Amino acid sequence: MNVVFDLGAVLIGWEPARLVQAHFPQQAADDAAAAALARAFFHHEDWLAFDCGIRSVDEVVSRNAARLGLSTEAVHGLVAPLGERLEPIAENIALLRGLRERRDAGEPLRLFYLSNMPQPYARALERRFEFFRWFDGGIFSGDVKRVKPHEEIFNLLAFRHSLVPANTLFIDDSVPNVEMARALGWQALHCANPLALGPQLLRQLGMAA
Repeated sequence: MNVVFDLGAVLIGWEPARLVQAHFPQQAADDAAAAALARAFFHHEDWLAFDCGIRSVDEVVSRNAARLGLSTEAVHGLVAPLGERLEPIAENIALLRGLRERRDAGEPLRLFYLSNMPQPYARALERRFEFFRWFDGGIFSGDVKRVKPHEEIFNLLAFRHSLVPANTLFIDDSVPNVEMARALGWQALHCANPLALGPQLLRQLGMAA
């Protein structure tokens, strides 16, 4: 079985509403305002182009500041160092470690990642976290100029690593990404709560905890 992990909100903490609350307290004064600003900031084409590797840090900072009426300095303070500030979800790294140990002991498992991630953050995460060396392969969107949920990035991972769709399980917090994986014939698991992932995944794989 091939197991393909998304990173944000699956293996690495990702709470966009809290990020904007921390950096733009006046514009994100309550939970509803924070959620709306996070959507406007991270779900706009400007950010997707950053994920896709076709906009730089400086470009996404200037465009988001102008579009949303935010301080350029504050936007830079969120965007530029974020790759150094993202942290793993300890419980799910322990889950990944367990799968790696099963694979290394001879179980028929291969481990991959498929992440929408700008190049600067990707390089920072690879440098900071040992667990990237546990994977058999993976793709960051910023490296290939393709993003989820478009099918090209799924097909590229499958092509590079000879993934058989029916024997591939994809895990993501985004419903559109999960739906695309299923449309391509992959098995898929929606990670709505990262702290509940362990039991869900082991049950899907038919493994005891």
